Amino acid sequence: MRYPDSLLDDIRARLPVSQVVGRRVKLQRKGREFVGLSPFKSERTPSFTVNDQKGFYHCFATGEHGNIFTFLMKTEGVSFPEAIERLAAEAGVVLPKPTPEAAAQEDAKDKLLKVTEEAARFFEAMLAGPRGRETREYLVKRGVTLELAKRFRMGFAPDSRTALKEHLTARGFPVSAMIETGMLIAGDDIPSPYDRFRGRLIIPITDLRGKVIAFGGRGLSPDAKPKYLNSPETPLFHKGSVLFNAADARKAAHDTGDVIVVEGYMDVIALVGGGIENAVAPLGTALTENQLAMLWRMSPEPTICLDGDAAGQKAALRAADLALPQIQPGRSLRFAMLPDGLDPDDMMRQQGAGAVRSVLAATLPLIEILWRREREAEPLDTPERRAGLDRRLADLAKRIADHAVAGEYARDLRQRAREMVWQQRQAPGTRARLGVSGAKASPDWRVRELGTQRGGKPGPQKVLKPAARDELIRHSVTRKAGEPGLHREAIILRALINHPFLLDELAEEIAALAFANPMLSALRDALLALHAEKNALDRTEVTTHLTRSGHTDALGLLARAITHKSDRFAEADAPQHGVRMGLRDALAEQHKAELLEALKAAERQLMTDGSEAAWAQLLDIQMRLRVTNARVDQSSQTAGSDA
Repeated sequence: MRYPDSLLDDIRARLPVSQVVGRRVKLQRKGREFVGLSPFKSERTPSFTVNDQKGFYHCFATGEHGNIFTFLMKTEGVSFPEAIERLAAEAGVVLPKPTPEAAAQEDAKDKLLKVTEEAARFFEAMLAGPRGRETREYLVKRGVTLELAKRFRMGFAPDSRTALKEHLTARGFPVSAMIETGMLIAGDDIPSPYDRFRGRLIIPITDLRGKVIAFGGRGLSPDAKPKYLNSPETPLFHKGSVLFNAADARKAAHDTGDVIVVEGYMDVIALVGGGIENAVAPLGTALTENQLAMLWRMSPEPTICLDGDAAGQKAALRAADLALPQIQPGRSLRFAMLPDGLDPDDMMRQQGAGAVRSVLAATLPLIEILWRREREAEPLDTPERRAGLDRRLADLAKRIADHAVAGEYARDLRQRAREMVWQQRQAPGTRARLGVSGAKASPDWRVRELGTQRGGKPGPQKVLKPAARDELIRHSVTRKAGEPGLHREAIILRALINHPFLLDELAEEIAALAFANPMLSALRDALLALHAEKNALDRTEVTTHLTRSGHTDALGLLARAITHKSDRFAEADAPQHGVRMGLRDALAEQHKAELLEALKAAERQLMTDGSEAAWAQLLDIQMRLRVTNARVDQSSQTAGSDA
């Protein structure tokens, strides 16, 4: 029988390709993919790859390519229906009985999709026409360009009870289908069904195939209630199983290794407008298990970035509790903390994409979010309350199904609790209450840790006065800034201009760099803007465009940037392999310099307030700096061996 596409999508969603292929091929993870020896040809060097995010396997030795169904057909000789039946049983998907009724049901869904598609076209036409003028002005105020509105197929529902109904009727759609798709409101007490969406900005909601299955409507008048209105549950739309923008975000999530979860569709649209393509949102509900499973298929550690108010923080904690039992090695969540009172849309409009990217770059792991909640749940000034904290932390770890991860959580949380209690006992007020007369207060344990990490020896400590703190900052490791930043920034840009094909691979990373020189920063922005308009660029075209755009002085600075033999990778005649290696090393040094500056600021903040947040930020930067240093050292060793 003919199985509906939605059923096949459901099976694919539940069974990663690596799980099916891994029963026959020994796979090893390599980046975002798996590699192994080809099952279609005898070989010694792996040429077979599996990509779970994109849902396919590919054999470079034979050209074989397919999904979980074709893999069974090619390796086990089963028919397509047999492959579906076997994989459906493994996935726990109940197959419809091969009856005429099942075929009729699928045909009925296809007809409903035609209704929602025609409704989307109607709303688009209304937005583009005279009646949509005020809505277009509203979009401009919200920072939504015409191109962005077209990309999301945004529309306008006129303030009429019958406009859409009359349009669909004129095109031959029955009223029953309009009601079934949620386009009309009907009921026993309603004499004549009428349009659900009236006087609203309309945003279509699609499935993973990009088919319009529902709509979201944003009220345009100040007294519109509700402010946001979604389609009801229909045969096409189950809001707990859909993520807004998932169809488009999947590729960007694969390319970046991350997917960003925000609260609403206007937040998603704002992020995409700022170049952050891997953003999705639930639809007016807390994150569900089905949505979490979708996120993990896109990225091993999705980033939860919800509003900075109390409601947003509660939603983040609900997501943490939902994920906790299901986390595994390589599968968790991270959390981006927005400033209080701001949502991603507000922040993008007020502070720009750079500020949003900074928030997304400073995420906190799942364990940190849970630790903060339990630590702040009640005062910890008595043994009983501290014992209560210990019990809550132990219970958290027990909720994790994976034993290895549960053990790591238990150890980490116990250590955090011990360090916190020790810190409280060293506080001056606590020592006085314990009757330690004349005892001098020990400094914050984090300050001692800083000294130890810099080669300090343990021994008697004294309280750091403000002047001493400033001295510590002045002589910290953060002053060792490496090679001059101006020269490094110029070399990076010269390599990109002489070899613009690298922008196809590195545009996102280059956009995120914090260039210190304003002239070179402007040149970088102009180069990225040109690449966004036209991906296939050559050196002459790039140089001509930048010269005509008024960047002559910056280009002159780049022309004088080659001062060492090690800089020659940036020249136009350098081989591609050498360019890639040299640029990789320069970017690593740039990241190191940026992290050192961030570390300096974090140290200053820790010395100022000694807060847990400042300490967590410092530790996170130190960890990233160690990774970056290792990469820089490895590059230096490689360069030395090549020489």
